[in-house]
Amino acid sequence: MSASETTLLPSPQKGRRRQLHPAWIVAAVAFLALVGAAGFRAAPGVLMVPLQDEFGWSTTVLSGAVSINLVLFGLTAPFAAALMDRFGIRAVTSVALVLIGAGSALTVLVNQSWQILLTWGLLIGLGTGSMALVFAATIANTWFTKSRGLVIGILTAGSAAGQLVFLPFIAMLAQDPGWRQASLLIAAGALAVVPLVLKFLKNSPADAGVLPYGAEAVASADTGTVAGADTGTASGIASAAAAEQAPSTAPSGNAAVRALQVLKRASKVRTFWALVAGFAICGATTNGLIGTHFIPSAHDHGMAETTAAGLLAVVGIFDIVGTIASGWLTDRFNPRILLAVYYQFRGIGLLVLPLLLSATVQPSMIVFVVIYGLDWVATVPPTAAICRQVFGADGSVVFGWVFAAHQLGAAAAALGAGAIRDATGQYTYAWFGAAAMCTIAAVISATIRKDAGAREPVLVAASRADR
Repeated sequence: MSASETTLLPSPQKGRRRQLHPAWIVAAVAFLALVGAAGFRAAPGVLMVPLQDEFGWSTTVLSGAVSINLVLFGLTAPFAAALMDRFGIRAVTSVALVLIGAGSALTVLVNQSWQILLTWGLLIGLGTGSMALVFAATIANTWFTKSRGLVIGILTAGSAAGQLVFLPFIAMLAQDPGWRQASLLIAAGALAVVPLVLKFLKNSPADAGVLPYGAEAVASADTGTVAGADTGTASGIASAAAAEQAPSTAPSGNAAVRALQVLKRASKVRTFWALVAGFAICGATTNGLIGTHFIPSAHDHGMAETTAAGLLAVVGIFDIVGTIASGWLTDRFNPRILLAVYYQFRGIGLLVLPLLLSATVQPSMIVFVVIYGLDWVATVPPTAAICRQVFGADGSVVFGWVFAAHQLGAAAAALGAGAIRDATGQYTYAWFGAAAMCTIAAVISATIRKDAGAREPVLVAASRADR
């Protein structure tokens, strides 16, 4: 068909506007996958005391296993993002869920401390790292051009939903019949999602013959044709979808090499280091401290483990609300200001936490749980948005490296807080130190360049040149 014979195509969605866009199906399956992968995030704090009671292992040993997990969780993320670009979201996600299920199931066989390092640390660390929050950013950037902040917020809330779903059951099973049954529940949750991923989680809009949600067909001003599409055909729509996504999907070459190349480019940008520093503190004050040590700390003050687990579940409930709201706000307001506000409020909460812990749940503790829940991972949508604005096509992989810093901070805090507890008999200094770090993160975030997004064309051009 010649250019002169073609006519301007309407949007591929015309006539089908009442149908659900495939992007939302993919997002729903991705949400369930994140729920299934999040089961272990609830486990260490609940299982730490039962393992200590049975095997006599110290808090430092068990914190070390969690730290290995968190390090691998973080360092795997940027490579997982590149692997998703190279081999597809579906394949990487399926393998990750299987690793999580295997690591959790094999935990029931441990009787030596090095074995818990292998299961909790290596296997689950690699699996959860491949299902890290970079997965949410990849889904949003690949399948959506509209409402990306909201989508990242919803998917990030999947991790909170996983904690919410699993935590009360893990706590009850850990007490009766025992922690082994709790580990098997986590394994079942991860493996149950694999069939849905294999069937419904398509790798890109081109695979479904559509454009990303919110994208319009690109018309040629000279010929009146849709770039790369034949009129009215599914293959034409797929071609347009591929053109819309380029160069962010299916890059050629070694995924690990690409991840390292992206890191090299990003490391030359000041905004990258600001995000790295802030997100490292974010990880330290969520997964590292509250996620790992809140229940043991509450137990030190005489609170029942199931009660403390219930409080963390409430954190999960309000995390869902807060993260989705943060995604909505990110689509409308300056993300650097949002980050500064989030970090400062978190610091205030940590500063007063030692005064709130007691054997019973007081109203002040409920207020803390609600506020901390709203702020738990509200930092993710604005951080991912800045990565996308500044680094363009490499935004998902850059976010993977920023998330690696998040988990390294979490690992350091998990191990450090455990050592502080063994040395002093309490966690007070850990909470105060974390509060000070949050203030530092707030200041760093507020100083990110207002016009950071203006660098995107330069960085995208450099990205294409390197490839």
